[in-house]
Amino acid sequence: MNIALLTAGGTGNRMGQDIPKQFMTIDNKPVIIYTMESFQSHPEIDGIAVICLKGWEVVLQSYANQYNITKLKWIFEGGCSNQDSIHNGLVGLKKSGRKDEDIILVQDGVRPLVSERIISENIATCKKYGYAVTGLTCKEAIMEQVEDTVREIEIPRERLVRTQTPHTYRLGTLLEGHRLAQEKGVENTVASCTLFSAIGIKEQHLVRGSEQNGLKLTSPEDIELFKALLHSSKETWLK
Repeated sequence: MNIALLTAGGTGNRMGQDIPKQFMTIDNKPVIIYTMESFQSHPEIDGIAVICLKGWEVVLQSYANQYNITKLKWIFEGGCSNQDSIHNGLVGLKKSGRKDEDIILVQDGVRPLVSERIISENIATCKKYGYAVTGLTCKEAIMEQVEDTVREIEIPRERLVRTQTPHTYRLGTLLEGHRLAQEKGVENTVASCTLFSAIGIKEQHLVRGSEQNGLKLTSPEDIELFKALLHSSKETWLK
């Protein structure tokens, strides 16, 4: 099976709103539904699992029913960190009978503009190499912040990658990675790709992301960008 594992266990403190950002309604639709729809409509995705903020499971299932997200098969409780939440989801999938060979696409629940191409290429790259990390090389001049100043980073910007999601691995690989992380005392990693890097995996194959997929709803200004992208269309003259 190819399974989308969406992380939606956070409280969204940086957004500063009264409800978690994954459940905010934008243009009459909850954010988490936009993300789920991308995987619902993809022909290679067999199931969707969501790691959900405790107490919001019924709301999530109700939204899924309302918007006909028929591929939602599992809801797991979030943990106290992103790493813990993903681990909860992986253990839950294993306990539900999923196989080590199943491909898991770990996706931020508040990164709603993932495309069919990105999903397809993640699955294909994982099948070929065992790892797939979505990202874009930097086009900005990147510098390091040191207190209230910035200083040069010696790595050329074309070698620096802004990671996005999905991060895609086989279920057995993810479970073993989390086991090794616990063994090595690796905690509070911000993403699956950084967890694997922390346990010594030197190379993970890159899938080209997109600027749209780079939009992760974190602050109020991201909402305005998202609304603008929802209502935009490609110019007909563009190749």
